[in-house]
Amino acid sequence: MRNNLKSLRRNKRAASPAISTVIITAAVVVMVMVAMSYAENILSMKMAENEFSSNQQFMRTTGQQIDDIAWMVGRTQTVSYSGRYGQVSFLPDVLTYTFEVHTTSSGWQPALSYTTGIIMFKMPVSALSKGNNYFERVPNYANSSFIQSGSSAPVAQVFSIEKLPMQDGSYVRTVVVPTVRVLGSAGNFKFYLPTLDNGTNLYRSQSITMVGNDISKLPKVEQNVDQVRITVTFDKADQGFDSSFFNFRQLTETQALSENSHAEIYVGNVVITIGQV
Repeated sequence: MRNNLKSLRRNKRAASPAISTVIITAAVVVMVMVAMSYAENILSMKMAENEFSSNQQFMRTTGQQIDDIAWMVGRTQTVSYSGRYGQVSFLPDVLTYTFEVHTTSSGWQPALSYTTGIIMFKMPVSALSKGNNYFERVPNYANSSFIQSGSSAPVAQVFSIEKLPMQDGSYVRTVVVPTVRVLGSAGNFKFYLPTLDNGTNLYRSQSITMVGNDISKLPKVEQNVDQVRITVTFDKADQGFDSSFFNFRQLTETQALSENSHAEIYVGNVVITIGQV
């Protein structure tokens, strides 16, 4: 036994218990740090996914509330959202809707044109990326036409899109865009379009304030109308907000009416303010 101990002490390649402990501890620390980094990345990704999903629903609710605000002057609604990675913004003067009416005696005649902005929840692709050219309507079964029929039809579409590159940055955007609702019965057809205008955006809180500002109507009730044609154009197409961004089914839609119908067109203006309170 004594000879064996002397031989071990004379072995220069043997490691002392202290050095072995340091090596093992360092290895464990490195593995823990790697595991923590991986777990942090997974957690951040999950949080970004949850924020994206919750704000999709928030934007859908915002689109529904526009319908409550647009047709009552002075009505105000403030809604709050929560975003760690993303933020709501408003972009004015993005789309223009042009209405034309057709009668058997006069053919096609221009009626009116209105321009509207859009509301967007923008999440940087550095936090969450769905892949370039990703597009999803909210809900995913929603109609892709900018004309919706029926009393329960929405007056705004909601969709999420990742389109790169864009002039204002790289984002996954969830967008609220006003569209047209048509109601008709017994030869009397009414078209409703909300338009969104810019308010004072202070960005002091995560909230959107919507105010019903004005209601306009086609100066006269068009009589003996058998068709109404609506065309959408894109005022900021040079910035990437073009037909491929909105993905409407068609850029011109013609609504057939019963013979000798009356056509009324209503436009409700809503002022959008971000983070006022």
